[in-house]
Amino acid sequence: MDLIGNGGTRFDGVRDIAVLRGGGLGDLMFAMPAIDALAATYPDARITLLGTPAGAALLDGRTDSVHAFEELPMVPGVRESGEHAPTEQDFFDRLHGRFDLAVQLHGGGRNSNPFLLRLGARHTVGTATEDAEVLERWVRYVYYQHEVVRALEVVSLAGAAPVTLDPRVRVGDDERAAVRERLDVRHHLVAMHPGATDPRRRWSPDRFAAVALARLEAGDDVVLVGDASDRPAADVIAAAVHRTERAELVDRLHDLVGELPLTELPAVLAAADVVVGDDSGPRHLAVAVGTPTVGVFWFGNVVNAGPFDRGRHRVHLSYVTRCPVCGVDVTQVGWSAQRCEHDPSFVDEVEPDAVLTDVADLLRTT
Repeated sequence: MDLIGNGGTRFDGVRDIAVLRGGGLGDLMFAMPAIDALAATYPDARITLLGTPAGAALLDGRTDSVHAFEELPMVPGVRESGEHAPTEQDFFDRLHGRFDLAVQLHGGGRNSNPFLLRLGARHTVGTATEDAEVLERWVRYVYYQHEVVRALEVVSLAGAAPVTLDPRVRVGDDERAAVRERLDVRHHLVAMHPGATDPRRRWSPDRFAAVALARLEAGDDVVLVGDASDRPAADVIAAAVHRTERAELVDRLHDLVGELPLTELPAVLAAADVVVGDDSGPRHLAVAVGTPTVGVFWFGNVVNAGPFDRGRHRVHLSYVTRCPVCGVDVTQVGWSAQRCEHDPSFVDEVEPDAVLTDVADLLRTT
């Protein structure tokens, strides 16, 4: 592929590259095509991901493009939470002057650009909002741009052309088979993640329950994934299945919410025939491991985070433009937008029957 955007020439003498990308699981997935592009353009360079421990847990042994991991310290706008993080002093004492190229894929640069510059790399590339300190080569941060393309536009400043648009996370056939054997899957396996970091992006649990019940009735197995924050939604789904008082349905619902280590999540998603979820990290990871998905999105988030193809991935959009509680305009998003204090679902306009139609179609055609 050609370079995206204005691009730039390849830097000479680059042997060590740092990539700054903290945040959640989805944020990391959006950065992976850009990291793959860097690895292809600088094949002799060592690429170090500056991120959270989740990055190492998820990617170690599952990509050839990241060679080392460094945990970020707690710095406002760079990393806000976590335990046992290194201190800023320790982080920069160890890493200052190590890198030939430092790449900022972490937001608009207001906080991340000054942080990146403290590494003392010979070359820097990244984004910048109007009020951010700029790097050696930079592109303006505009909120409504697909996150994958944004990251690819950044690395194009260093001469790196795309090699893929979808993130890629490796899972072996033996891992897939082991999951299906462990769950005793006899027919299709439908994975569901009933959550999202922002509660406004969450499809209500009763809607997920309707999808789960329909697929169980069709003879499929359903596996629920997520962390402890998804426990209330998972309980609603499980309760709906148990109310049927049909043992054959109850036995084929596998609730792994809050129990599955992040290191094992890729294999479970890869073992599924379809993943149903909100605009959330596990749905983005499902794309990376090659599993078809049906996603429920607020329409604005499709611009930034929707899957690119429709042969494998379907999206259902909710066109809410004003908060259902106070009526404030919710299309003005990004770092400069005011947010009301209400957290209703913005995506409950999507009906279960529409999702089920696409689940069935993907099971027939992929």
